[in-house]
Order: sequence, then C-alpha cells, then structure tokens
Amino acid sequence: MSQIVYLNGQFLPMSQAYVPVLDRGFIFGDGAYEVIPVYSGHPFRLREHLQRLANSLASLQLINLYSLDEWEKLVLELVKRNPPAKDNELQDQSLYLHITRGVAPRDQAFPKGVRPTVFMMSNPLLTPSKQQCEQGVAAISTVDNRWDRCDIKAISLLANVLLRQKAVEAGAIESVLFRDGILTEGAASNIFAVEKGVILAPPQRQSFIAWHHL
Repeated sequence: MSQIVYLNGQFLPMSQAYVPVLDRGFIFGDGAYEVIPVYSGHPFRLREHLQRLANSLASLQLINLYSLDEWEKLVLELVKRNPPAKDNELQDQSLYLHITRGVAPRDQAFPKGVRPTVFMMSNPLLTPSKQQCEQGVAAISTVDNRWDRCDIKAISLLANVLLRQKAVEAGAIESVLFRDGILTEGAASNIFAVEKGVILAPPQRQSFIAWHHL
C-alpha cells in the first residue's frame, strides 16, 4: 500500500507530493515541526503535542492555519490512512508535522500575504531492540552548540545533524549534549535518568541550573 501524506489540504501518495524550490523551508529552514508517536492507532498525548506545535509557530510569528480541533482531525485521518501491515496489526507509527512560512522570493524578511506550507507524514515508529535495552548503547558527550531557542522545534536542524554524525564517526549511537555544565538532551533523542527509583529529566528551559523531578 502506498504511503499517504498530507500536503496543503490534500491527502495523497508520497510519490505525488511536491514543494516548490522557493519554499522558505527549503531556502532558509524557516519553519517548525512536531513528532507524535502513535501506539496501536492512538496518538500519544496528542493535545499536548499540538499545543507545543502551536507554541513553536507563535514564537516564529508563523501563521497557524488550524485550531487544535482541526489539527486533531487531520492527524487522526492520517493515522487512519496509513494502517499497519496485515501481519503486524499493532505496528506503531511516528507522525511528522512540518510547517514552513510558505513560498516567496528569497528575502530574509517575512513575506506578506503568503500561505504557510503544511506537510504531514507517517512512518513506522522505530524502538530500541531487546539487545539494546538489555545491554545499552555507546554514546559520546559533547558541547551543545545549538541555538538558544531550543524550546522552538525549528526545522533548522543542521547542528543536530552534525552532532549526531560526530557520534556515528566515533562508533556510537548518540551524542549526549551539555551546556554550561548542564545536560540538555541528545542530538536526536531525549535524555532521562533513574536515580533511587526516581525518573529525572533535564530542565524544561536550558537557562535553569538544576534538575527537576518529573
């Protein structure tokens, strides 16, 4: 079955989805994204993910074309149109939402009267193997040199790409990032720790200087 994606108001096969070369996402990386895991056909914390997307768009001063209810309907429809293979009815999905400022002549200033580009796709959700869960994986530590506004899920991910590649070239799976002596996250993953039976996560904002309990 052909993979179905959503692009600017249409559900269509991936092979038929195209974006103009002057899209600001292509030219500037001007946009935001969100990733939503789907377990057994049910998006995980869907409203929270959609609210985070709305927050990213607002921070970028990028028009949000849909309400939370409208986003939810589109997401659920995309999940429905990409059912798992018949031999794996519980296959989980990873939904990727990608919104750019739209198509306009190349100029750093925001264009006027331009409609944002909205793209969504579904892929199988990749999870660690049993061996990885039991034995762990290799990782390296490195300086978090990404931009300061990591609370915005911007599509400009070149720093993440370079940091992840640094791990690959060292024969590791991931780069664990530190800024000002504080662990932030992985180049392509979240970081959690368990201490005395308590799950810990890095501060919600990188300016915080202490770990917070979940």
